[in-house]
Amino acid sequence: MQKLHSNTVARRLALVALALAGHSVAFAHHGWSWADGEQTTLEGSIESISMAPPHPKLRVRNQVGQSWQVDLGNPSQTERSGFTGQTAKVGDRITVLGNRAQDHTMLHMKAVRITLDGKRYDMYPERIKE
Repeated sequence: MQKLHSNTVARRLALVALALAGHSVAFAHHGWSWADGEQTTLEGSIESISMAPPHPKLRVRNQVGQSWQVDLGNPSQTERSGFTGQTAKVGDRITVLGNRAQDHTMLHMKAVRITLDGKRYDMYPERIKE
């Protein structure tokens, strides 16, 4: 009986862990609830570029030396915008229009548009407020 109980408890704990892991991945991948409704502009230079799923992202250092994480659209949205892994390189100057995290202690935003060398790449054209 003791062995059956331990297996049941272990299985339940594994299911809870999987559910929690799935929730955090879903939170990171879906929705805008974590972001401010108001859009802001970030200007700086690209520190790194990652085109890996679930969302390509950039690290951007602003004029005061802060390093921001900038999430782009999902891979197909980012590609449709015209932005690819070869579009920009580390050190390029960039302007990001997007929604920053509601927790302003986090240097994190979701881009709706990025501008590089005067060319606009609209990740979420339907969300752009100008």
